[in-house]
This record gives sequence, C-alpha cells and structure tokens, in this order.
Amino acid sequence: MDLYSQSAVSLLLDLLHNMYSYYTIHNAVEQVLYKDKASKFYGFAYPVKNEIEIKEKLEFVKAQHPKATHHCYAYRIGIDKNNYRANDDGEPSGTAGKPILGQIDSFGVTNCLIIVVRYFGGTKLGVTGLIDAYKSCAKETLQNTNIVLQQIRKKYLIQCDYTITHAIFSLIQKVNATIEKQELEQQSTFVISIEQQYVLELEQQFEALKISLKHAMEIEKIEE
Repeated sequence: MDLYSQSAVSLLLDLLHNMYSYYTIHNAVEQVLYKDKASKFYGFAYPVKNEIEIKEKLEFVKAQHPKATHHCYAYRIGIDKNNYRANDDGEPSGTAGKPILGQIDSFGVTNCLIIVVRYFGGTKLGVTGLIDAYKSCAKETLQNTNIVLQQIRKKYLIQCDYTITHAIFSLIQKVNATIEKQELEQQSTFVISIEQQYVLELEQQFEALKISLKHAMEIEKIEE
C-alpha cells in the first residue's frame, strides 16, 4: 500500500471513529497539586453531560476552597464538541481558562470539566508563567483520569401487540441493542438503546419484520 493509500485509509478510519464514538473521562479526579513559585494550584476533573452538572461541580469546589484566590475552569461537552467555555476568574485574560481548555482538546476528550484552584503565594508569575502553570496543572489532572472510548448510542421507542413480542426480543438481540424499559401488556412498549453503527440495520430489520408479520408495530427515535 502506497503512502497516499495509507493516508486515505487513516482519514476514513478517523471519520468513522468520529461518527460512531468519542473519548471522555471515566472518573472524577480531585486535588491534583501543582506548585510554582509558592503559588499552589489544585486540579479537578469531572465527567459532565450538561451545564447543570457543571454548575454543581463548580459550587462544590468553591465550597471546598472558599479562600482560594481564583477558581478557573474550562469545559467541553456534547458529542459534536461544540459546547465549550473557558473562564479566567479574575486572572489576566487568556492566561487560565484558555490553556485549561487547550489541554482538554489536546487529550481529545469531551463531556469533561477541568477546574484549577489557585492560592497566590506572594510572587507574581507573569502572563507566560500563568499560562504554563494552568496548562501544567490541567495536564497533570487529566493524566490522572481514566480516558475511555464511548460508543455513541441512540434511543428508540418500539410499540407492538403482545403476541409478537417474541419477535421483537429476537430483533433487539440480533442488532445488539439494550432494553432500557419494557411494558409487556396487550399493547407492549420497549425503550431500547443501540450503538450508532447499528441504527440503519435496526430500522431495516424492523421494516422487514413488520412486512413479514403483517402486524401493527411502530418504531420511533427518541430525541435527547
């Protein structure tokens, strides 16, 4: 395989990865200490999914460190990674939140909040020193997390007559879906989740089953 072909294959694999999965942190990490010229920086990393969770974590850390000089942070959330923010909390513009966000992006993760708490030690670090300190603390904090690959999953609602639930169970198993909720009554319902890569197969198999059984059965994607 020539260099051009290898590059094309690598690009295709990257595109498929972005379509079906993403990296995030699995566990919270707290109190990662970094020191620079008597200033102390404490790093915190949290897996988060929305701004409500982010606000809760910020309030928690501020309550743990009420006398800290600064509580700087950055986050990136969402599978498309388009929701993000960097906050300097009183430090010179661009010296804290931006380098923290830069480390989140360097590690390639989303649904992640990094908070760096600073206790001023009496010696000013200067713009370059602040950038390096916040960057280093964020980096060490992320290095202490467990970064995992998460498959993108979609949810569906399936409704059918009770007499054909056996066929629905078989279909769910066939496409590697997971039942999150079920109600087995005369009109039965299933809430399932399925990896993004199997969505088309699920929809095609469902339509084929519907035609084969000649029963009223419906499937609907649940938007989140």
